[in-house]
Amino acid sequence: MSIEVRVPQLPESVADATLVSWRKQPGDSVQRDENLVDLETDKVVLEVPAPVAGTIKEIKIKNGTTVTSGQVLAVLEEGAGSGSADKAAPAAAAGASKKPDEGAATKRAAGDKSQHATATASGPASTTAPKKLSPSARRMVEEKHLDPAQIEASGRDGRLTKSDVISHMDRKPASSAAQPAGAGEGASGARGERRVPMTRLRARIAERMVQAQSTQALLTSFNEIDFSAVLELRARYKASFEKVHGVKLGFTSFFAKACVEALKKFPVVNASMDGGDIVYHEYYDIGVAVSTERGLMVPILRDTDQMSFADIEKAVGQFASKAREGTIGLEDLTGGTFTITNGGVFGSLMSTPIVNAPQSAILGMHKIQERAMVVDGQVVVRPMMYVAITYDHRLIDGREAVQFLVTVKEFLEDPARLMLQV
Repeated sequence: MSIEVRVPQLPESVADATLVSWRKQPGDSVQRDENLVDLETDKVVLEVPAPVAGTIKEIKIKNGTTVTSGQVLAVLEEGAGSGSADKAAPAAAAGASKKPDEGAATKRAAGDKSQHATATASGPASTTAPKKLSPSARRMVEEKHLDPAQIEASGRDGRLTKSDVISHMDRKPASSAAQPAGAGEGASGARGERRVPMTRLRARIAERMVQAQSTQALLTSFNEIDFSAVLELRARYKASFEKVHGVKLGFTSFFAKACVEALKKFPVVNASMDGGDIVYHEYYDIGVAVSTERGLMVPILRDTDQMSFADIEKAVGQFASKAREGTIGLEDLTGGTFTITNGGVFGSLMSTPIVNAPQSAILGMHKIQERAMVVDGQVVVRPMMYVAITYDHRLIDGREAVQFLVTVKEFLEDPARLMLQV
């Protein structure tokens, strides 16, 4: 029986998607729930699983095509996957009656298939089911012409992630070193170029960045934070925190909690503009920017004011893993009233972040660096971080933005206040 494979129902905020690449071709056998094709929306990559086991009969849509909910992608012949093996036996038997040269060719082909089957069966990563790959890992495997069966997977449920592929490549000796000088595309004096289409996510990021710059009156204010107290607190309770909660104590939870307390004091920083109205959000959904190979994503910590430090650290870790594996959902990225971004993980000392519209402000964290500071008339070395708040000056006055940043600074320089909420 023929089964139609259709584009799944897209969320209301997503009008269409781009068909990135087919994972199967006509005639290929598939198992139920095996990924057939990747669809890319403005925010995430969606996998379309096979509804039943069978064989791909026909592909209706080509790579790079824009598709909408319910559109037919392919036709699947249910339960037809085993038929190819049954047909092979009569064909082999009929080979004896062929002419000598045809019979020899058939035997050679059969021998090649036998050797291939033997090599596959004896390999260390042999399996009857294909290894599950994240979309980013699959792209890299295809671009580098790697065998996923030879790569050790560390993701959830045996999922192969991009970091697994990178680790595998780091361990693999470079074969290009043995090539003679001047061979291949990397020859001395070569001036190559490579043109690739922009992904949906990258195009959306570009669109939103330009939109924010052109529709908002953006201004950035800076301050600096002495991290001595936070580092001392982390050093004292780091081991016991991880033992009790099963997650490491990072800096994001401190910043998230400090921002919530500052937003309570200055609610306009947590507001947004809607036409001629100001919308004051009486909840605190903090976005935490996560950098991935596909681009920047901002998963949302819902009701951050009601979360503990451990809750925040666990959620951020889960979001980061899902974003880098390409399994993050649209519901994780929708909404948000304020955003935190940390350029310090890449070594940034100072930057001016761009507001994640329609929000009105964003806080930028940076690298902690020891600097000479004057404290009580004495020059001392302190671990310092520059912080920045970029805000929409149409809505937020400089006084409110600066006082918000000062409040964040005061809470982080005396983190006990976060626990006591004073």
